[in-house]
Amino acid sequence: MSRHQGNDKSKPGSGRQGGFKKTSNSRGKAPIKKTPSKFTAKPEENKNNKTPKTASNSDEMRLNKYIANSGMCSRREADIYIQSGNVKVNGEVVTEMGYKVKLSDVIVFDGATITPEKKEYILLNKPKNFSTVGDDVKGDGNVLDLVRNATKAKIQPVGRMDKTTTGLLLFTNDTDMIRKFTTPNQRSSKLYQVSLDKNLKYEDLEKIAKGITIDDYRIYVEEVTYIENEPKSEVGVKMKTANVKIVRKIFEYFNYNVIKLDRVTFAGLTKKNLARGQWRFLTDQEIINLKNS
Repeated sequence: MSRHQGNDKSKPGSGRQGGFKKTSNSRGKAPIKKTPSKFTAKPEENKNNKTPKTASNSDEMRLNKYIANSGMCSRREADIYIQSGNVKVNGEVVTEMGYKVKLSDVIVFDGATITPEKKEYILLNKPKNFSTVGDDVKGDGNVLDLVRNATKAKIQPVGRMDKTTTGLLLFTNDTDMIRKFTTPNQRSSKLYQVSLDKNLKYEDLEKIAKGITIDDYRIYVEEVTYIENEPKSEVGVKMKTANVKIVRKIFEYFNYNVIKLDRVTFAGLTKKNLARGQWRFLTDQEIINLKNS
């Protein structure tokens, strides 16, 4: 091969032979090769292998979210409780992660029945002409009307009050709290101020203090006293019961008519700075005190 033949650009040769050098790729001049990523699905696969959409049931949620929404703990902590067997759904222990429950299911978390909404505690100074009965005839006032704008939670009154009874009434969506203060063997004290149609005889006061039997039930009071600087028809009664009907029955048993009945204290809660018809949320410390009372 002659030198002149090596100058043919269509047949590049080596540099020593006077030919042209091949284009070098060592300085970033190599053509870019596009290789499909292993994470990118092929177009035809996207068309043919679509995952069918399933309709979500708004009435269901994961168990750990249900527990977290109830305010008991975080979702991560709820998973630990679930795995350890401390959660029951409709009476059955559930340890499966991702288990879904319905809002109508009964969930017991670490021994306590819970609801998927934040626990709310509201104290009302109930006025007259409002009842705790839920099926009042149209036009009659219900105590829920007084606290309707306080929260969206499904709260209910703790115990019952008739229309003529006034004073402290607790509302909550905490079913364990409601159960605690409506069972006959509860331990928390309530103070009632009773206005009678006539002066209470001292001998009747002593009988009430010792305990009386009405309809085969023995009724005990913690304390019964005349209210200082008031007529003898104004009486203070300290009892554990939240049933105001029992308070009325005590005096009716001795032929006294109860003109007014006002609950002054409830398990350590008072009417301080709470005018008639007004309500307020309990403080964190008050909630702790109630649970420990």
